[in-house]
Amino acid sequence: MKRLAAALEYKVPPPLIGALCALLMWLICGVPPLTGRPPLLLVPALALVVLGLTVDAVGVLSFRRARTTVNPFAPERTVNIVSSGIYRLSRNPMYLGMACILTGWAVWLWQVQAVLGVVLFVVWITRFQIIPEERVLTQKFGTEYRQYRQRVRRWV
Repeated sequence: MKRLAAALEYKVPPPLIGALCALLMWLICGVPPLTGRPPLLLVPALALVVLGLTVDAVGVLSFRRARTTVNPFAPERTVNIVSSGIYRLSRNPMYLGMACILTGWAVWLWQVQAVLGVVLFVVWITRFQIIPEERVLTQKFGTEYRQYRQRVRRWV
């Protein structure tokens, strides 16, 4: 089982995991039509999607400014720890943004079982992306990264 888990680390791009979770959410809700929702649902659903896109963009821009990699398959290419800006609030704002987008989708689907897709995304990304990234960053940056981990939460 450990080999299977290790084999899944860094194998699937996080945006693809997000898209698959969104599709799963739609399917487990019985493929509901995308219209006919209470109009007021659009406001919180869109707000969460816009928040998620903004958090994603700010996270990517912070990495670009620090001239470090955003490649989820190569955390070993990280050249420094980004700990300012949005990274003072979350160690993983790009993944947090994706979770916000999925939460907005769950609100729009307006069925409680849609939340399962958000939970699946968080569990998958934590186990097969974040924890392996943390392992690499701890090996590479040692005490500096351990101190950052103590100061800033993994998600929020």
